[in-house]
Amino acid sequence: MTRKDCTQLILETIALKKLTYQEISEKINRHIVWTTLALHGQATMSQEEAENAVEVLGLGSDVVFALQQFPERGSLPDMPPTDPTHYRFYELIMVYGTTLKALINEKFGDGIMSAIDFTMDIDKVENPNGDRVKITMEGKFLPYKKW
Repeated sequence: MTRKDCTQLILETIALKKLTYQEISEKINRHIVWTTLALHGQATMSQEEAENAVEVLGLGSDVVFALQQFPERGSLPDMPPTDPTHYRFYELIMVYGTTLKALINEKFGDGIMSAIDFTMDIDKVENPNGDRVKITMEGKFLPYKKW
């Protein structure tokens, strides 16, 4: 089974069984964002993590194997993205990208935020004017080298 086939099967199984990413993340003892990333084919699970995920999902050993393979990262097929949620993040970077870069450079120097040494939390903030999405990202600062 290819990694892409595995991802499709996993997502279909989650929907059919009405599982939550939270339930699966608790079973494999990993953060919900990382678990969701891995189940969507964008991170590699250890054998134990894969076995635990497959147990929750009720899938076979071929999926355990596929979850341990190195992924082809980058899950959006179209640029600009067409899905409204994906597009809003694209739009966010188009609007705030130069500001984010300017403030990172001002506070840290010439460099970037890592998306590899990185964590993220997504929270729901209840608000009488409409619930809010709160996203907290934390990545290691990587300065550009001189040589």
